Amino acid sequence: MSLDPENTIVMETTKGRVVIKLRPDLAPGHVERIKTLAREGFYDGIVFHRVIDGFMAQVGCPHGTGTGGSSYPDLKQEFNAEPHVRGICSMARAQNPNSANSQFFIVFDDARFLDKQYTVWGEVVEGMENVDKIKRGEPVRDPDSIVSMKVMADAA
Repeated sequence: MSLDPENTIVMETTKGRVVIKLRPDLAPGHVERIKTLAREGFYDGIVFHRVIDGFMAQVGCPHGTGTGGSSYPDLKQEFNAEPHVRGICSMARAQNPNSANSQFFIVFDDARFLDKQYTVWGEVVEGMENVDKIKRGEPVRDPDSIVSMKVMADAA
């Protein structure tokens, strides 16, 4: 599989490397935000604060609690028909559909009940076994974290 380096995220976690193929065809605004934050180093050191077995691992809150986001304005939803299945990366949000900002989650198993209600912006193409190793909890005690998250084009 050939990956477009400009639309690929390389995420080093405390459990190993995870490669995410970005989907600007589905959610151009969300992909742009993820790339901007990755390039600013926003995600480096942020913990997986909410990890539910058989469901998903959530990350992207600068406070590590699920209560915060970046300094950028919230995003307008870009709901799409891409199914929430294993390896899908989707944006977390509050009740307001246009409240996604920096938090996202990676789906462990089929979560089709989220379809068309959350914005899918990517999928794990390598390292899903490392996502599976992330410590579970709500909140997580001594959580795993993103060591670094980069756009592949910049990591050369």
